[in-house]
Amino acid sequence: MNSMYFTEEHQLFRKSLQDFLQKEVVPHIDAWEEAGFIDKFIWKKFGDMGFFGINYPEAYGGLNLDLFYTVILLEELQKINSGGFAAAIWAHTYLAMTHLNAEGSEAIKQKYLTASITGDKVGCLCITEPFGGSDVAGMRTTAVKEGDHYIINGSKTFITNGVYSDYLIVAAKTKPELGNKGISIFVIDRESVGVSATKLNKLGWRASDTGEIAFDNVKIPTANLMGEENQGFSYIMQHFASERLIMGINAHARAEYALEYALQYMSERKAFGKSINKFQALRHTLADLYTDMEICKEFNYSVAYRLNKGEYVVKHATMSKLRSTKMADEVIYQCLQFLGGYGYMEDYPMARLLRDSRLGPIGGGTSEILREILAKIIIDKKEYKPAT
Repeated sequence: MNSMYFTEEHQLFRKSLQDFLQKEVVPHIDAWEEAGFIDKFIWKKFGDMGFFGINYPEAYGGLNLDLFYTVILLEELQKINSGGFAAAIWAHTYLAMTHLNAEGSEAIKQKYLTASITGDKVGCLCITEPFGGSDVAGMRTTAVKEGDHYIINGSKTFITNGVYSDYLIVAAKTKPELGNKGISIFVIDRESVGVSATKLNKLGWRASDTGEIAFDNVKIPTANLMGEENQGFSYIMQHFASERLIMGINAHARAEYALEYALQYMSERKAFGKSINKFQALRHTLADLYTDMEICKEFNYSVAYRLNKGEYVVKHATMSKLRSTKMADEVIYQCLQFLGGYGYMEDYPMARLLRDSRLGPIGGGTSEILREILAKIIIDKKEYKPAT
């Protein structure tokens, strides 16, 4: 392990997390993949271990640790072969909770962030819409202020934890005529009248409950506004950098898991009188794949280091997600090929890994959108700046 970024305390945390996942999570993964949702008990166990509070303030029950503890959590979640379970955990911890911590009032933090850290409440982030996709500024969901309440109408889709979460962080237009300068962020309780959700049937990430959510005249107090009215787009853009880095880290970790599994399999599988890791064509292909994975991993660590110091890493986080997710798909595709017919069987990990990995270049901003963002930065000299 790279000692440039990880201390002995980090390594002890990794071992503790690995033990926890093997004992408390892995025995249930196949059942959750089959059912399409995660049993509630595991959220509380994660909370009791402090995993949800790794980089959140101690005032709300967090541990206020550096970002490389988060890197470890993300990496180890990818190595239990359930992209859906991993997504449910990090969508709660680093999408919903990030907004609570950054934009929530003290009252909101006390009610939602504290309970999120303990695992008593689970959240989801609702930005993507059926007609919007990556076009955040084109959202149609509205929040109309009436006295001391807002009335929310609209819909969201592809929302991780969208069916079984306890609260929703929702982006809506408070001034539609202003386009992306008229978006605000709200927290909404699941049991609010007018909130409904439909579970979506996905190719991969089977263990996570991904939903389409409708808001039909949902009435919420003005106190549920997070941050300043009409500043939501800048909040969303600011947090996209960390989301993209998270997905880049996820990608290099699942690629590493696939390669480790393939290496073990190839050392045991015999053909023509010798193990298949002795055939030059396979050896050289694996060497290329391992090189690509290591390059992405080292790059992602360097971006995490900069983000941990407080730098605004939108360009490099975008590069992280763009390149790492493509690399992971290529690595896992080839690792399945190494296993031959067994790679195509559900009893082996590659089939699920292949399905789960395919979302990487889509979720959190498609690769096409990311390339255009980078083109604007590199070619047009556009500068993205943090929200003030």
